[in-house]
Amino acid sequence: MSQENSCCRVCSRGFYSCHWRDPSKKKRKHACCWFSVVSLVSLLSLCWMYICVVTYNDREDVNWQGFTKLKQWVNWFMVLIIISAVLTSYCILLLLFALFQVALGEQLDLHWLHKIFLFFGVIFIAFGVTGISLEWQQEWPTVPLSLQATAPFLQFGAVGALTPLSLFVFQGFHRAKNGSKVLIAVVFVAVSAAIFLCPLLIQSPCLIELSELPKKPKLIGHRGAPMLAPENTMMSFNRSIACGVKAFETDVQLSKDRIPFLMHDNGSEFLLRTTNVKEKFPNKHFSYSANLTWEELQSLNAGEWFLKTDPFRSASQLSEEEKVAARNQTIPSLLQLLNLAKQHNISVIFDLYSPNQESDTDDTVSTILRSGIDPSLILWLPPAERESVNLAAPGFIQVYNTETEMFDKGGNHLNVKYNKLSTEEIRKLQRKNVTVNLWVVNERWLFSLLWCAGASSVTTNSCHLLKDMDHPDWVMAELKYTIIWILVDVLSFLIMTGLYIFQRKTHRRGTEKQKNNTSSWNEKELSPFLPTG
Repeated sequence: MSQENSCCRVCSRGFYSCHWRDPSKKKRKHACCWFSVVSLVSLLSLCWMYICVVTYNDREDVNWQGFTKLKQWVNWFMVLIIISAVLTSYCILLLLFALFQVALGEQLDLHWLHKIFLFFGVIFIAFGVTGISLEWQQEWPTVPLSLQATAPFLQFGAVGALTPLSLFVFQGFHRAKNGSKVLIAVVFVAVSAAIFLCPLLIQSPCLIELSELPKKPKLIGHRGAPMLAPENTMMSFNRSIACGVKAFETDVQLSKDRIPFLMHDNGSEFLLRTTNVKEKFPNKHFSYSANLTWEELQSLNAGEWFLKTDPFRSASQLSEEEKVAARNQTIPSLLQLLNLAKQHNISVIFDLYSPNQESDTDDTVSTILRSGIDPSLILWLPPAERESVNLAAPGFIQVYNTETEMFDKGGNHLNVKYNKLSTEEIRKLQRKNVTVNLWVVNERWLFSLLWCAGASSVTTNSCHLLKDMDHPDWVMAELKYTIIWILVDVLSFLIMTGLYIFQRKTHRRGTEKQKNNTSSWNEKELSPFLPTG
């Protein structure tokens, strides 16, 4: 097989240009521009994939939005992840084949199908970013927060990728004309400087001495342990006890006959997602809790949906006995949960979903006081009737949704979404002896970051996973990190310098060889006309 048709050349040429047999002799216009497009889309797809990965913690928000619109529970976020992963893999492979083309001296002749796929890739990413900005705007703060957990390692990875890629840059630099050389040099030096020096801007609460690490945040079971059992059922709360949770988090509504019960979904989605209410009462209106009596609510199945939809892809991990138990779950009353909490000395925190906050608050407080539970185990969160609750049950611990209200009322318990506070704000609150609970935290990287920041507790769906963590994913002294990134940068710089010198010598030898071949050819052509002797 000739060098021009070697296996490596044929594969690279075929995948990138779809010229499997013979290379295209005709130079295509804008080939380098399309190489730039491939590089740019690859970078965009990597960034988009990163956004998808770090927002995976809140995937149920996306799935919930899909449910409210389509009235059908589907794991839409996983569909998004799969499409994004395929797009990113395709773009990176295409970029690698383009680099092989450069290394092998082949023409950068991008096939029109690739151009179409790249166009649709950009459209997909644009729709994704627009969708987050319009429908899920509260998620954007998660991205800069995640960089505090990943930036040191992303920088190491970027340096590691830049080092071998510099060989292709140097190769193109030596082949380019003078004007293009300046542009290549300026861009490469700017990018390299940004990557090498970005640790100067990296800040993370995990860049501390191990001795300074705060205590591990306590765990609060979000509707129990919803990855192990149907949410807001007694099975779910019992499973969360095995995780060592310090509190049960739940949602309370009142039935038609004034019985407080546990159910998150309300309004037009009431009971549709987590019960068989449509089958049980096909002709009954059930848009909010007061449409049904407690007896009617108890007749509903609140566990079968968990096995059918498998919202966390965890149902397969249940034993047959656990599946039978899940299949037979019913809607519990608040009193049932209070009795369980009293038995195990576990706190209870809840939202109160009600169109009539005043009377529903009174009935809920009465139920709590009748249960005989220690009032200090009740973390009162509903803000509407806080003053009257304080009068009726002064032993309840008042928990606030905002710093402003908490400080105005003289409280010291705060409950907010994890990306509403910066890690520095969490540390400041900790120094003021404020108990900070952050919700909903499911991923290890996020739990690790909030642990380093000093969060008091987190509300989680994955208590069974977080309970086994003995330390954050990483903790590093700032001085140690500084030494490491300087050494990595210096090593990369030395390797790139060597690659530049090697490429320069290779280019010179190639140029001299070409000149010698040209000179030899000229001598052969002119020899009949030269005088002899």
